Amino acid sequence: MGMVDKDLGKAKQDLFRSLRRSIHAESVVKAMEQVPRELFVPAESRHLAYLDLPLGIGEGQTISQPYIVALMLAALQLRGRERVLEVGTGSGYQAAVLSLLVPQGRVITMERVSTLAERARALLQELGYSNVEVKLAGRELGAPLYAPFDAIIVAAAAPQLPQSLISQLAVGGRMVIPVGTLDQQELVQALRTDEGLSLRLLGPCRFVPLIGPEAFPEF
Repeated sequence: MGMVDKDLGKAKQDLFRSLRRSIHAESVVKAMEQVPRELFVPAESRHLAYLDLPLGIGEGQTISQPYIVALMLAALQLRGRERVLEVGTGSGYQAAVLSLLVPQGRVITMERVSTLAERARALLQELGYSNVEVKLAGRELGAPLYAPFDAIIVAAAAPQLPQSLISQLAVGGRMVIPVGTLDQQELVQALRTDEGLSLRLLGPCRFVPLIGPEAFPEF
């Protein structure tokens, strides 16, 4: 084992020890531990893969901080058979973790940047995450053709809860999404009930903006 691999291994141990102290969903931490995050970041950033930091992946996009990934996935409360929508594939890392969390379910992940979508699709296939489908997003948010979803996770910030995504959520389903301004957001868990939505705030965060008719305009 080379020095770089040894350093990466130690950083990985430290990261997951820290996550277990703050995230009390062992299934989520275990799934994240099984996904090689270093393969989902650019080669020049691989030595940073297991620091608790967001990292650039090109095209003005990022791979989220591991703590935030764990917090969001824990809030979905997945049991293994769900149909899950991810908005914002990015590098495909979170989709890979979702694949392990719903081994008997299905993950539809939408990405608006075609180069990222192609790269993520190829990597996920190569690594054997066979229950994930990467789709190129159009102007419409989400994937209404595949709805309803038991869980929706949004990896970009919206100014408010998008109605089109709420309508794609099954009754009893959960959505986790950053909501706020371009500079400051709050992570929100929305549970869809027969009566409407039950909301819970999970803490402050900062994401790239969600682009679309119900989100932020393209700059």
